[in-house]
Amino acid sequence: MIQIRKSSERGNADHGWLNSYHTFSFADYHDPRFMGFRQLRVINEDRVQPGRGFGTHPHRDMEIISYVLDGALEHKDSLGTGSIIRPGEVQRMSAGTGVTHSEFNHSKSSVVHFLQIWLLPEKEGLPPSYEQREFPPAQRRDQLRLVAARDGRDGAVTIHQDVDLYAALLSPGTSVEHSLRAGRHAWLQVAAGEVTLNGKNLAAGDGAAVSDESSVRIEAIESSEVLLFDLA
Repeated sequence: MIQIRKSSERGNADHGWLNSYHTFSFADYHDPRFMGFRQLRVINEDRVQPGRGFGTHPHRDMEIISYVLDGALEHKDSLGTGSIIRPGEVQRMSAGTGVTHSEFNHSKSSVVHFLQIWLLPEKEGLPPSYEQREFPPAQRRDQLRLVAARDGRDGAVTIHQDVDLYAALLSPGTSVEHSLRAGRHAWLQVAAGEVTLNGKNLAAGDGAAVSDESSVRIEAIESSEVLLFDLA
């Protein structure tokens, strides 16, 4: 069974400096049909204007992943971390018992376009922590590259939940396939381009929940970038 979440049906909050599209209920946007999927709680597609950003704010008990599509986003947090997140890099912040952080676009001309992803942790009260890794295009080209996992295998960032997150850059006409073990589910998020998922068309910004399927097959209609979550 595949349930498609169309880009045009997402919630939207345009604050001027930030234009954010919410796949699931978030902040002032509430839709009881879309409160998340399995352990996946938030997918926000954010565009931050030049010279603007998120001021320092707190989080608790959440696994937060940032995936930059265009531009460069500066990160600072109460753990003492200071970094720049660029395309091809995956940032993981475990909020745990509590952390404050900020993000800023220092460019004078370029918008930062990124996905903000929240996963529910497997337990509350974990120590806050931070991790960032680079996954060059060659590692993601026409293949599903594991970028986040509970066991941190294959160089992925470590998340505190039974979720495997894959990223792929697909050339037109190429396809990738991922098997789902019994009882597992998947969510596909199309970051750019247009693909088919088990024969169903999805465009940029679209997502899809997959249950009771033995595998997912993703074929690129045009050059595309996708994220695939394998969820318990």
